Amino acid sequence: MNDGTNLRVAFAGAGLMSQFHLNGWSEVDGADIVAICDPTAEKAEQRSREYGIPAVYEDFAQMLEQTKPDAVDIATPVDTHADLVRIAADHGVHACSQKPVAPTVAEAESLIADVGERVRFMVHENFRWRPHYLQMREWLDDDRIGRITHARMTVRSPGLAPSDDGSTPPDLVRQPYLATFKRLITFELLIHQLDVLRSLLGELEVVSVEMDRVNKDLVGEDIAIIVMRGETGITVVVDGSMSAPGYPARPSDRLELIGTKDTMVFDRDKLFLVGSDAAPIQHDLMANYQACFTNAVKDFANGVRTGEPFWTDRLDNLKTLQLMERCYEIAGVGA
Repeated sequence: MNDGTNLRVAFAGAGLMSQFHLNGWSEVDGADIVAICDPTAEKAEQRSREYGIPAVYEDFAQMLEQTKPDAVDIATPVDTHADLVRIAADHGVHACSQKPVAPTVAEAESLIADVGERVRFMVHENFRWRPHYLQMREWLDDDRIGRITHARMTVRSPGLAPSDDGSTPPDLVRQPYLATFKRLITFELLIHQLDVLRSLLGELEVVSVEMDRVNKDLVGEDIAIIVMRGETGITVVVDGSMSAPGYPARPSDRLELIGTKDTMVFDRDKLFLVGSDAAPIQHDLMANYQACFTNAVKDFANGVRTGEPFWTDRLDNLKTLQLMERCYEIAGVGA
């Protein structure tokens, strides 16, 4: 659509992450959130009051039938994504779904085939939209470090770390269901970093994987070390732990890109070139966190309006999901 009228957007989900999506939509010119849906009506009503959303529903299909939106933003639990995208496609409504669009590659491929070209379909994978990673992409385009020879991403969080006093780890207080996930840190967190690396370095192949559990109360892994090979032969390592005491509550990234001319480093909130005397560029992580949601919904809105490709189109995001699933295959962990 590109007829000058406002984009009518429905919203699904009123949980923790919905606020960041809705904050993002408030920055999109010419878009109106016309309805919100959640099985828990009280949550949807609260978001309706906070963001001035005129209609509240408990039933997703009913919301689409009655409000007839152009597009829907889906921010619901992962096991609901595929069904809701299918319902949207059946109603002729363009869909943006939180990542991952389905728990497995097979389910994602089935969904993509079912939707076909009936509607536009984007996956809300937003880490690559974070301003510090966008700036790294600009520096690569400007040839600041030459040809990349090696990359290492380190991710740390204390969120699942067991405590001596037996108290519940903070991530399990907020999201207790994580304790039951058979596939945990790579599925829930590192899939973001894998997508960032794809966006910066091109396609990657998994060479080896080690997974372990520090917190023995978990079903899935809270540590993963992934070694990959890039298309040009470069070695890429991801080293993640969600049981790392002392780190800030929000997961911290350190990405080092070693090139033939210099080395570029993003370390938690600072971006710099190792061989430069220039002061590191300071990034506001909370502002960047919201910015990646805002940038993603703006890309979705623009694509729906103009027909331009989404940066995280469902076919592009399928490659990230395939990369994540390959990690578990090599580690011998089933779905």
